[in-house]
Amino acid sequence: MPRNFILCADDLGLSPAVSHGIIEAAAKQRISAASAMVNLPAWPAAARDWQACAPMARLGLHLNLTVGEPLSGLRDVTGQAALPPLGFWLRSSTSSQALVPALEREITAQLDAFIAVTGHAPAHVDGHQHVQVLPPVAQALTRVLQARALGASLWLRDSSDTTRRILQRGGQTGKALAIKLLARGFGARLRRAGLASNQGFSGFSAFDPAAAYGQAFATYLLAPGPRHLVMCHPGHVDDELRARDRVIETRPLELQFLLSNQFEDLLGAHDARLAEAFEPD
Repeated sequence: MPRNFILCADDLGLSPAVSHGIIEAAAKQRISAASAMVNLPAWPAAARDWQACAPMARLGLHLNLTVGEPLSGLRDVTGQAALPPLGFWLRSSTSSQALVPALEREITAQLDAFIAVTGHAPAHVDGHQHVQVLPPVAQALTRVLQARALGASLWLRDSSDTTRRILQRGGQTGKALAIKLLARGFGARLRRAGLASNQGFSGFSAFDPAAAYGQAFATYLLAPGPRHLVMCHPGHVDDELRARDRVIETRPLELQFLLSNQFEDLLGAHDARLAEAFEPD
């Protein structure tokens, strides 16, 4: 049987050029999902362009707690006008229950910003720099989704995988194992809350422009989980991207690969097929 998997492009709305590249890939059916950053200036235009394109790919929320400004009063607890760097959340990941109510407000604000522009709830929720798996964020996120009765209509990204599958794939095992450690308990939390998620995750990259992305992508298809999810970061480059993110040169290379015959040939060689949604349990 073909191996169905979801290929999700992260960072729609990060900048106009990144959004343009993701929509280009979606229009040509080279991705099956995309995740949107809704607190940034490029988001409304990206959403309009996405809807005008009307791709088959599903659109979700890329919860963003590290880039740009918050949409709520989160600065009252972080002490910063802008969203803090990832290190702030890592330091708070096991000890700061006081952050949970503030995180609930920010997550609600970002969810509302998504719905206000698109007119519908996200198909999934994940997090920029995998913040969704950190304990206080995960606790706040599950509370918000349960309060909004959205658990039956979307899935959440579990950025971890089994150690066996990670080692079988090879490549960026350090990153994958580090995220697995950070995400410890995340999957169990989702199951207790009755929230669906992927089972199997890959796509970790060195973001090295000198590396062959096609060779890395081939490893993402190895040892797939039963509900496998692959992340990617295609896009074009503009000054807004350069000002906001360190991942720059590799985005056009990922997009070039996804639009190429090499990508189609690779899927064929692995008997793999893009899926718009996970098969029901």
